[in-house]
Amino acid sequence: MSKKFDVIVVGAGPAGSTAALVLARHGLDVLLVERGKSPGSKNMFGGLLYYNPVLNELFPNFWEQAPVERHTVKKVLAFLTEKSSTSIVFETKDFDREPYNSFTVYRPVFDRWLAEQAVAAGAKLACECTVKGLMIEGSRVKGVKIDREGGDVEADVVIAADGVLSRLAREAGLQKEFTPEQMALGVKALLRLPKEVIDERFNLTRSQGVSYAFLSSAEKLRGGNFLYTNDSSISIGVVAHLGSLKEGNRKPYDILADFLEHPYVKGLVKGYTKLEYSAHLIPEGGFDMVPELYTDGMLVAGDAAALCYNNGLNLEGMNLAITSGSLAAETVIEVRKTGDYSARSLALYKEKLGASHALKDLKSFRHAPEMMKMDELYSVYPALLCDLMEQIYQADGKPRLKPGKIALKTVRGKLRMRDLPKHLLKIWRAFV
Repeated sequence: MSKKFDVIVVGAGPAGSTAALVLARHGLDVLLVERGKSPGSKNMFGGLLYYNPVLNELFPNFWEQAPVERHTVKKVLAFLTEKSSTSIVFETKDFDREPYNSFTVYRPVFDRWLAEQAVAAGAKLACECTVKGLMIEGSRVKGVKIDREGGDVEADVVIAADGVLSRLAREAGLQKEFTPEQMALGVKALLRLPKEVIDERFNLTRSQGVSYAFLSSAEKLRGGNFLYTNDSSISIGVVAHLGSLKEGNRKPYDILADFLEHPYVKGLVKGYTKLEYSAHLIPEGGFDMVPELYTDGMLVAGDAAALCYNNGLNLEGMNLAITSGSLAAETVIEVRKTGDYSARSLALYKEKLGASHALKDLKSFRHAPEMMKMDELYSVYPALLCDLMEQIYQADGKPRLKPGKIALKTVRGKLRMRDLPKHLLKIWRAFV
């Protein structure tokens, strides 16, 4: 292995592999370092990949080449109590036409494929390599220290795409310590079901898929649940705020097991064979969690840059990671013309990222994290909605009340009216 590269990319997730691919296609000597046995072996979380112009430019009609599972045509938002459920279903023919809106993916396969494309373009891939730290000369990052004999490797630029707890971003002084309220833990189970069973149960044909987002008062924690249909399996799991897990003193795998036993969920997954569990830390602090993105000789991308948001309707990270990886590579290619890899030159990356959907989306939903911290969003409102629907449809031989009066009666029974304006304000700021 050469001891000097043009660029070292740390982390072969969507951000890192995209950066390595773009750089290699432009003729740069790139080393892609991955601590897992193979790209994707440490990245088992994830579910939805939204249409991405960057990916489509790299691979025209990428869904024909990339190992995607299904294209999603239906979105379901379900509110659960221990005994009932209320669902909102959105379905459109537009999502069933090319270019498709979003896809379910299995990260071990997708990440491996993307890294293989970078290698095919000329990047060198080193797996089972743990980066112990940075090589720093003065104020400039000059390379990385790899946990193997003679493992110090130099480069003009290092791109840190090593996950939300980025050792490199912290060592470079770019990333501060995150609080539990800014982090969530995602725990996922992969359940095998035959394709024909999935198609029949969810009313799908061909490669159509569906995604579910759940808010459940039965869980008694700040967080939600999800379900995605893959080709011959189902990804199902829970995303819970770390602070809430600590307060409730509950194990996330127990929470997931309880969720699988909910009557509504049980009907969706019956007959499954359990394949695997996985867990992943998710940055959910939004725009205000984004660290400094560059320093002398180094850029930060993907989860390491906290490029992920959850607004209650969408949880998006892979799309932002791919975009940031591509823009980091474009920045290196441009500044290489001058040979100046100082922070002043690499600041171009922040400018590019700020003009992209990645930072713009984070900024648009800047106040969503405050809304997502509301305990009532998970405990009160799902129960309120389900109880409201039950009373509207219940027949008991008594005169029916108008829906408006039922709503007022239900709200008064479950929520202090003086709290309602505060909750509505947080929801308004998150979405308007």
